[in-house]
Amino acid sequence: MEAIKGTGGIKTTIAQRLGVSRWTVDNYLERWKTVEEVYNEECEAVLDMAETNLIQEIEDKNFLAIKFYLQTKGRARGYVERQEVTGKDGGAIETKATV
Repeated sequence: MEAIKGTGGIKTTIAQRLGVSRWTVDNYLERWKTVEEVYNEECEAVLDMAETNLIQEIEDKNFLAIKFYLQTKGRARGYVERQEVTGKDGGAIETKATV
């Protein structure tokens, strides 16, 4: 479990610290619940750090950070980019099956 701390959840880094393969790390995570919990905590810590930095960028008025936040967290308020795909002149999309 100590090998997980400070890795950001990167399984290859954990494996290198232990001198095992990445697949062995996956096996550890599946087999031992306590190891999986430590791994998940490490991943959540990185996510928290990313969110903290994103909020800082928003506070600094970084347009791309603001746009990203609104498109993800602000979806319920209508901040969504979407594309409508139609056929020719707005009609139905024609498909042909080949056998």
